[in-house]
Amino acid sequence: MINIKNISCVIIAKDAQTTLKNTLDSLKTFEDVVVYSNNSTDDTEKIALSYKNVNLITGNFLGFGPTKNKAATFAKNDWVLSLDSDENLSNEFIQNLSNLKLKDDSVYTILRSNYYKTQQIKHCWGNDIITRLYNKTKTSFTDKKVHEKIIDNNFNIVNLDGIVKHYPYNTITDFIIKLDRYSTIYANDNVGKKKSSPSKAFFNGMFSFIKTYIFKRGFLDGYAGLIIAFSHMATNFYKYIKLYEKNLELKRD
Repeated sequence: MINIKNISCVIIAKDAQTTLKNTLDSLKTFEDVVVYSNNSTDDTEKIALSYKNVNLITGNFLGFGPTKNKAATFAKNDWVLSLDSDENLSNEFIQNLSNLKLKDDSVYTILRSNYYKTQQIKHCWGNDIITRLYNKTKTSFTDKKVHEKIIDNNFNIVNLDGIVKHYPYNTITDFIIKLDRYSTIYANDNVGKKKSSPSKAFFNGMFSFIKTYIFKRGFLDGYAGLIIAFSHMATNFYKYIKLYEKNLELKRD
């Protein structure tokens, strides 16, 4: 049996003042919480410093995979629960985690429910299962700058009981900021490696909207479903059109 005191929670954060307090409130039973703030300009770091169990680290953003791996090096324990700065653990999840026997040959997944503001999104996003708990001496995140994941080859994958609530967007502006950030990271990471074109950007964007709003029945999520579907469309359009521009600039150089 492993005590919850032997698990470190590791969070990377940038300008997360609207969600970080709720996240850290849900982690008060953990003795070691690492918040890695990358170039935050709001009260993220001030909030983190107000919690006695938080070790605040500041550093640059290296891409999601590399940054999460760097942040994990500051964890006091080998077992790391990787969280986003907009995720909250339920009491049920913590209780089940406390009673779990962790094994070095296993990695562990969370069941995550997703929200826009306080509305649970059941169609555009639904619930998702993500690997988040691992022994950092045995595995790590991939080096991908976007769409990173814990390397689980040759590991047993075990589901953790209980819900983790995810609040990624509180305003429409949040969608705009994140789509710009993610599309830029994608373009920078793939310039010279992948081809793109205006038509690819257009059709990928349109398909993303149709998939989210029609095939996934995002219209049943009300106006939030429309916002999410349009955001997915814009993200895909801009990541491919930015890649197209960067490939052109690379050829000119």
